[in-house]
Amino acid sequence: MPVILRKIKIGLLDFQDDIVQSIEIMRTGGLILYPTDTIWGIGCDATNAEAVQRIYSIKKRPESKSMIVLLAHERDILKYTSQTDLQIFSFLKTVQKPTTVIYEGAVGLATNLLPTDGTIAIRLVKEDFCRHLIKRFRKPVVSTSANISGNPSPRYFEEIDESIKEKMDYVVKWRQEEKTIHEPSAIVKWGKSGVAEFIRK
Repeated sequence: MPVILRKIKIGLLDFQDDIVQSIEIMRTGGLILYPTDTIWGIGCDATNAEAVQRIYSIKKRPESKSMIVLLAHERDILKYTSQTDLQIFSFLKTVQKPTTVIYEGAVGLATNLLPTDGTIAIRLVKEDFCRHLIKRFRKPVVSTSANISGNPSPRYFEEIDESIKEKMDYVVKWRQEEKTIHEPSAIVKWGKSGVAEFIRK
């Protein structure tokens, strides 16, 4: 078998194994370190309050700073929010950069993920690993930068501090060798008037 094809085959096996292992860990309330459609993130079952609390503790992040949730389908947004303006889906089709939207009326998620106003930040992902992971897990997954709160966000795997890696229950192998520099997503608050207010571009 040619070297290139062998590497592709091994890579695909790692991809599938990472998804299986990640799902098993999250189903038991564990934490994963994984590549997202933006930067590497710490993830867990977004409906599990104890797992969410572990992330806050590891990052030394106050609970007043809520975290992002990743979903794979538009219909899932309707499942986890109660006041969704359907115009948001047309808007998302016009953006090129990964974009996180702050929705009102969050439901069915861990309460310690939500700020006092009951909103939730959600991003629909297109990146292959995240989409496969979320679709097979069948639940929303937390995504927060793999750093101590206040420190710079790692742009690729090698920049993640060892103290973070050591506290994870599973570290995804997929894309560890990648050196492409990624940036955090844009963040938009979707107002009741149907207008997008950019918080971070």
